[in-house]
Amino acid sequence: MKSELEKKINDSLNAKYSLLSSKNKIDKVINLIYSKIKNNGKIFICGNGGSAADAQHLAAEFIVRLRPKINRKPLPAVSIVGDTSTITACSNDYDFSQVFKRNLEALATKKDLLLTISTSGNSKNIVEVLKYAKKNSIKSIGFLGSTGGKAKNFCDNSLIVRSKNVARIQEAHIFLGHYILEKVEDLLIKNHNI
Repeated sequence: MKSELEKKINDSLNAKYSLLSSKNKIDKVINLIYSKIKNNGKIFICGNGGSAADAQHLAAEFIVRLRPKINRKPLPAVSIVGDTSTITACSNDYDFSQVFKRNLEALATKKDLLLTISTSGNSKNIVEVLKYAKKNSIKSIGFLGSTGGKAKNFCDNSLIVRSKNVARIQEAHIFLGHYILEKVEDLLIKNHNI
């Protein structure tokens, strides 16, 4: 009989294995991010709760580095999770559903890219920022979970982890972010863009 630890590890692996069915979409996302960076675009990243931490985590790895032996110029990524003043002002003066949209509206142009991270795909602020991106011709990527929720309807590219367990989805999202960034770095190095 499997131990509790073994079951949890298998659940985590199964969540990651679900991404194999999205291999072509993942390759498309890698090329999209590469193209945006190559053409001086920025990557804006957002999420709620643990996904907010993942947004900040991935933005830091774009800006600083992912792999210790790959020293390269910083890549333009911005976590629009926001500071406490912006979050509380927007929530008080408008609505919490507008917090990411407000940031994107202030900072992004058509040459940029939006990456949203949501385990349910149903967070109002994620759906609102995706609607804004679509309306303003800003390409978007959704790291989503379960069935993708409402967000999948507004993403240009949705990568869905087929699991209902939030922790397993988050583990797969951070793996996905690391894998994609590694491949983007490889393309930038290969083509002498960094």
